[in-house]
Amino acid sequence: MKNTKVTLVPLTADDREQFILDNQWAFKYGAMLEFGERDNHIDGDGEIISRKTIERSIDDPKNETYRIVVDGKRVGGVILKIDKETHRNELEILFVSPEKHSCGIGYGAWQAVEALHPETVVWETCTPYFEKRNIHFYVNKCGFYIDEFWCEYYQPEHEMPDDEEHDPDEGPDEMFRFIKVMN
Repeated sequence: MKNTKVTLVPLTADDREQFILDNQWAFKYGAMLEFGERDNHIDGDGEIISRKTIERSIDDPKNETYRIVVDGKRVGGVILKIDKETHRNELEILFVSPEKHSCGIGYGAWQAVEALHPETVVWETCTPYFEKRNIHFYVNKCGFYIDEFWCEYYQPEHEMPDDEEHDPDEGPDEMFRFIKVMN
């Protein structure tokens, strides 16, 4: 297993736009590999993850947003939702630039996240069913286990809020939910 040394650098205002574009490209790249150029997973703007969703994650006061940096170059990003009371934290977004896949950067970033928040009792995250690389990464590399599979046959107890902030096209449908209990 490659163990690339990465640094997590807090997102700066002047890097915000590029962070959003890099994030969207990383997610779109995975869908294009699986389904081709256009399919029903890509929204009207041609994105898997909307700008609105990314901006909402960046702007949430409970969240921490970082750039993944290797050798002084920005190669990805991560957004963490930190609950300082329960220590049940969430990995909202983790992406690595597609041209840097399979270099150990994602795993190095995850190790840096765990080191950044050693108080964490449980980590949670989710990924779409078609992201086989992500499923492999979370289960086989990082030690998560699949807790739920959200689909038309199963709706989670903790459904997404049905308000103006929630994009109904980006719900928990056809997603795996992962849990990692820390020791």
